Amino acid sequence: MMRGMGNMQGMMKQVQKMQKDMEKAQAELNEREFIGASTNELVTATFTGDRKMKDISIKEDVVDPEDIDMLQDLVIMAVNDALAKVDKESEATMGKYTKGLPGF
Repeated sequence: MMRGMGNMQGMMKQVQKMQKDMEKAQAELNEREFIGASTNELVTATFTGDRKMKDISIKEDVVDPEDIDMLQDLVIMAVNDALAKVDKESEATMGKYTKGLPGF
């Protein structure tokens, strides 16, 4: 009976270590910056790993009051590109911890 308790304690230590490792990896990911760009980098958007926008840059020559739709499309393209990069890196970084766990 005591042997089972030792295994349980060992398993709890492993879980606690994994939790600390996950928290550290998430914190490091959150500090990273991801830059998404539209066609020809006319618009760029910078996000942190926790999906917060830090910056958006729009090249002056793309601003045309007669064609706001194009500018909106370029902004959407840059934002979606940056968020896709965040998602890809999040999966690569955090996926090793959550792979095989139900609900993740």
